[in-house]
Amino acid sequence: MPALADCPTERWADLGIRVISALVLAPITIVCVWVGGVVFTVIVAAAVIGLAVEWLGLCRRSSLIVLRPAGLAYVILAGVAVLWLRHDPVAGRSDVLFLLSIVWAGDIGAYLVGRWIGGPRLAPHISPGKTWSGSVGGLLAAIAAGSLAAHFLSDAATWRAMLIAAALSVVAQAGDLLESFVKRRLQVKDSGHLIPGHGGLFDRLDGVLAAAPVAALLALTLGRGVVLWQ
Repeated sequence: MPALADCPTERWADLGIRVISALVLAPITIVCVWVGGVVFTVIVAAAVIGLAVEWLGLCRRSSLIVLRPAGLAYVILAGVAVLWLRHDPVAGRSDVLFLLSIVWAGDIGAYLVGRWIGGPRLAPHISPGKTWSGSVGGLLAAIAAGSLAAHFLSDAATWRAMLIAAALSVVAQAGDLLESFVKRRLQVKDSGHLIPGHGGLFDRLDGVLAAAPVAALLALTLGRGVVLWQ
């Protein structure tokens, strides 16, 4: 989510490297989701292992023992949720692409609108850089992306797709704030330095980690073979 800056040039200083990272990572992710099977399982497993290693490294900064198992459980739950979603032979591909479209669009919308408009901070005691304008911009972008994804994936861009997209976007933003809260308590700016312009895996996947279990719970309620927005 966007950071406030006094100088217009500084506001967009990291834009180039963020775009390059996205252009590299997004196509790889989409291909893995599309192919599914072993390929998708391997990349999710690699992400979970990377997140676990990153989390254990962060926990060295704290003496609170419960942090380690809590963070690992959070990561594993999200990984299992994403795998369970994708392994639905009928709706899996569409559900995961729908989820990623919402989270990615929310991140992009929050970044662009927050940097452009700025304004009051969303949660100054948790993350001084996040703004209300960025949060609203991210929500609207996520709703638009969810509607478009639903239309192209099933030719059914309904009001339900908009509602589900809005709900998942709110959860993803909550995950973003949770990660910011933890980093603030641990006194670190980024969870790592693996992804140029973004930081670590937690910095890039915070929204997915929060939204994936909710999406999986919704899919479980609807039943296998039914896309999330129907």
